[in-house]
Amino acid sequence: MKVLILEDDLVLSEELAKFLTANDFTCDKVYDGEAFLDQAKMQHYDFFLLDINVPKINGLEVCETIRSYDKTTPIIILSAYGDLSDKKDAYSRLADDYLVKPFQFEELLLRINSLLRRKVSTDTPSEDVIIIGDLKINKADHKAFRGNQEINLTVKEFQLLVFLAEAQGRTVSKQQITEQVWEHNFSTNTNTVEVYINFLRKKIDKDFPVKLIHTRSGFGYYLSLVQ
Repeated sequence: MKVLILEDDLVLSEELAKFLTANDFTCDKVYDGEAFLDQAKMQHYDFFLLDINVPKINGLEVCETIRSYDKTTPIIILSAYGDLSDKKDAYSRLADDYLVKPFQFEELLLRINSLLRRKVSTDTPSEDVIIIGDLKINKADHKAFRGNQEINLTVKEFQLLVFLAEAQGRTVSKQQITEQVWEHNFSTNTNTVEVYINFLRKKIDKDFPVKLIHTRSGFGYYLSLVQ
């Protein structure tokens, strides 16, 4: 499990990372909200820990931004503010939990594990469902969603998206795409693959900060949270 920590208290940040690492987590640390959002877009994380009072972009605004494109990754707010109004503000921005400083690290670990168990129980997909970040593909219903937004796809666009997703991050060539998606009945030139990839990018990626469809120059295309 990989955790991204937003905490500008360098001592506390280091102590949190050491504790979580000792409990089999992998931790990255950032010290301002802007750096956090940049880092969250670059890599996939299983959990976010956010302090509120940090430089550049505060933790509540960071939480709200994350939730605009990622509805499922658990978020715990760690804050010295303990008033009910502060907690209401955090929950209104769709934080999953709120822990007031100072706190015991063991209690934090209990809350993290509880939220992760809940996420696994609710998000475990069937064979007909593929989930990659906030992208959900329902093969049985021929529907695709990013967050809560349904993406309107043609039959070929949907077949191409499923083929890329089922490759699980591996690069697939234009030839593989033509063989699998067009089943060798490929009467037009191979630029058609590029055209359909562009169609997908406009629908799947254009309006979202995290891009999922990537090109590996000279080799082909892949679908992944990480570029």
